[in-house]
Amino acid sequence: MAEVTIAGVRKSFGAPHVIRGVDIDIDAGEFVILVGPSGCGKSTLLRMIAGLETITAGEIRIGGRVVNEVPPKDRDIAMVFQNYALYPHMTVADNMAFSLKLKKAPKPEIDSRIAHAASILGLSGLLDRYPRQLSGGQRQRVAMGRAIVRDPQVFLFDEPLSNLDAKLRVSMRAEIKELHQRLKTTTVYVTHDQIEAMTMAEKIVVMHDGIVEQIGAPLELYDRPANLFVAEFIGSPAMNTLKGRVDLGEFVSDKGLRLPLSPAPAGLGGPATLGIRPEHLRLGSGGFPAHVQIVEPTGSETQIVVDAAGHTITCLLRERVSIRRGDTVSISAQPGHIHLFDGETGVRVTD
Repeated sequence: MAEVTIAGVRKSFGAPHVIRGVDIDIDAGEFVILVGPSGCGKSTLLRMIAGLETITAGEIRIGGRVVNEVPPKDRDIAMVFQNYALYPHMTVADNMAFSLKLKKAPKPEIDSRIAHAASILGLSGLLDRYPRQLSGGQRQRVAMGRAIVRDPQVFLFDEPLSNLDAKLRVSMRAEIKELHQRLKTTTVYVTHDQIEAMTMAEKIVVMHDGIVEQIGAPLELYDRPANLFVAEFIGSPAMNTLKGRVDLGEFVSDKGLRLPLSPAPAGLGGPATLGIRPEHLRLGSGGFPAHVQIVEPTGSETQIVVDAAGHTITCLLRERVSIRRGDTVSISAQPGHIHLFDGETGVRVTD
């Protein structure tokens, strides 16, 4: 395993700038996820680490060595792609052995590495099968096994679970996380799914329009988003946001909804945006009135969508409730869970 340093990296395709000055430090053995909406530059950045894209400016170092001009095969990395990229005419064993055969590794070493990777991934009974005879999850395991046998310094994952169904994605998330905990290899993983990022990563890098918006541990980003973009992107259901202003210890929305602030932020004037996560809203007396529009029970929790003074607000209730569309309810925010952002810049202004 090795540390990965991305320093002032830029990438442009002619006039368009895809990566606009990115700085990220990844410690040896760390599991880091690059997350963001489509087109934010995360896959391009991963391909630059792999050597599949040239770097317009800046440096990428792997294990302290600058690899800007180093060919992909000499970077000591292994990449797992979204579409598996298995050779259909080769068996599972031959797919996993391919890179080692290219390096002319001794057959006993190849057999030993394949057996070790197959035992880790539960592929020992599938080594003689062809990719067409495997399920999607099994194919993804083979792609991971092909990376493991190389014993690289860095694993790179490019949205590896996108082609799997919802149930299989959940189980594969756990398998990849367990694999990292066992091997301790530095891992850089790209996804647009913030649930994947929250459940798997030790450190998350949130990207948007070719820049890094925030870097931190999953719960750090969830509890203390640096700006409005991170606040709205991280979390499912998404954070509720209301535009307005702070006035005498209250937040007054642009549609007249008033919410008490405790404690009131000092020195905040002008426009502001209030954020409150759905799970931090509660039903009960003493709150603001709201009209129920949608009720979605899931068993363990109930999600409701309400209209409050013209604002559409989502609430996530852990308890079961007997409410229906058209009911009027009282909603209050849990103290200490209100986020305030500058109305012009979107930067967080609460501690």
